[in-house]
Amino acid sequence: MPDYSLLARQLKALLDTRDWLTNSAQTSAFLMQEIPDLNWAGFYLQRSSEQLTLGPFQGKPACNPIPFSKGVCGAAARTRQTQRIDDVHAVADHIACDSASESELVVPILDTNGALWGVLDLDSPRKARFSEADQAGIEALVEIFCQASDLD
Repeated sequence: MPDYSLLARQLKALLDTRDWLTNSAQTSAFLMQEIPDLNWAGFYLQRSSEQLTLGPFQGKPACNPIPFSKGVCGAAARTRQTQRIDDVHAVADHIACDSASESELVVPILDTNGALWGVLDLDSPRKARFSEADQAGIEALVEIFCQASDLD
């Protein structure tokens, strides 16, 4: 399992601008490089009502747009709760952008006013890739991203 306290220190040092676009691109690349067994890492942004739009990411070309009513990313946006899915094929409305994906972790991102800004989406080609400890570690990294970025 990754050393999330070390990754937190590294991500803080990496995010040396307030620009959300630069920070989301850097965070995607950092996670893809440092978290084992990922095949996709990136952001979906809320730019219109009830819909997520593709943002910076690492991995194969992605699905766009994603309505709040569909998929794991939509569920995270709709409920504003992290979605940790051990087997994406067991999710009836899963949106399969990469057929190699087996598990998924999606963390909602709120701006400083508490409004949904977007989600961080991590996919793995391994079933049950994300543990509770991974979820807590990734949520902490998302908080660092939020603190470093101007999301309003």
